[in-house]
Amino acid sequence: MMTRVSMPSPLPVKNGVGPTRLRLPASGPWATIAEYVVARFDHLNADDLYRRFDAGEIVGTDGRPIGRGTSLGAHEFVWYYRDLPDEDPVPFHEEILHIDDDLVVIDKPHFLPTTPAGRYLRESALVRLRTRLDNPDLTPIHRLDRATAGLVMFSARPVTRGAYQSLFEKRRVVKVYEAVSALPPEWDPDAPTLARHAIPVVYRNHIEARRGELRAIVDDLREPNAETTVEVRGTGVSASGHAVLQTILRPRTGRMHQLRVHLAALGIGILGDRLYPELLPEAPDDHALPLQLLARELEFTDPLSGATRRFVTRRSLGEAPLSGRGDRRYVGSRITPK
Repeated sequence: MMTRVSMPSPLPVKNGVGPTRLRLPASGPWATIAEYVVARFDHLNADDLYRRFDAGEIVGTDGRPIGRGTSLGAHEFVWYYRDLPDEDPVPFHEEILHIDDDLVVIDKPHFLPTTPAGRYLRESALVRLRTRLDNPDLTPIHRLDRATAGLVMFSARPVTRGAYQSLFEKRRVVKVYEAVSALPPEWDPDAPTLARHAIPVVYRNHIEARRGELRAIVDDLREPNAETTVEVRGTGVSASGHAVLQTILRPRTGRMHQLRVHLAALGIGILGDRLYPELLPEAPDDHALPLQLLARELEFTDPLSGATRRFVTRRSLGEAPLSGRGDRRYVGSRITPK
C-alpha cells in the first residue's frame, strides 16, 4: 500500500485551526473562481464571500491572494480559513498519557471529535491539543468517532509522521476495544453464542462509506473487507440496573463504524448507539449514556527505536457489569463464575 502524501498548505495553522482546501472545477458555467465559490456555498452570504476575495483571504497553492475577477481554471485549489462558529463547549477533557518529540497519546472522552467536523471546530481534540501544546504540526495518526472514547495517537512533527502512519496502513498496530451491550434475551450462560456463532466470533462483511451517508453501507454480496474478533468478557448487572454483556473487540481492519456495525449484526448493538442497528432521530447528546465503546489498548513496534510500545486507557465504561453481582467471565469457551 502506498503512503498518501498530503499537500502542504500555503497558510499556517491559526489559533490551533488549520486552513481549509477546496478543489475547483477546470470549467463550468462560472466565469470566475469567486462565482463558483459563491454558488458552491449558496447557504452563505454572497456579499461576504466576495468581500473575502477582495480582502485577500482566499489564496492559491502558491499562497498568493486570488481576486474576485480571477478566471475559473486558473487554479486547481484555493485555501482559506473557515469562519469560527459559536460552539457550545464539550464539558469533557482529554488526558495526555504520553508525550515525546514524535508522539502524543491521549485518552479522548466521549462526545469530543478527534478533528474539526460539522459544528465542531475549536471543540476538537486536535485544536485543543495544538493550542495546549503550542504545536501547529500536531496531526492525528488515526481517528476515533466523536461518540467513542479512548486512545488516540498524534504525530508531533512532520519528519517522523510517515513512519507512524505506515504502521496503521500496514496493519501493524494491535488495537483492542471494549463495548457494553444489552444482554440478549436468548442468552444461554451455559452454552453462550452470538447470533448462533460460537464464542469467540470472527465476524466479516463488506462495509463502505458513502459521501452524505450517516451510516456505513453493508453489501453482503461483495467480498468481506472488514474483520473483527469478538470475545465475551462477562455478563452481569450495570450500575444503572441493566442486564448487560461486556465484549472485547479486536479489529483487523478499520472501516467506518466497523465495530458498531459488527456488534449490531450479531444482535448486540452497543448501548447508547443512535445509528445501529436502527437510525434514531437526531437528538442532543445524552451525557448520562454515552456510546458504550472504548478504545482501550494500542500496541506496536516503534518504527524508530524498534522497542515495543503499549498504551492502555485509564477510562472505563459506565454500563460495564458490576463485580460481585453474580456475573460471569468468559475466557474463550470456558465459563468462570465470579
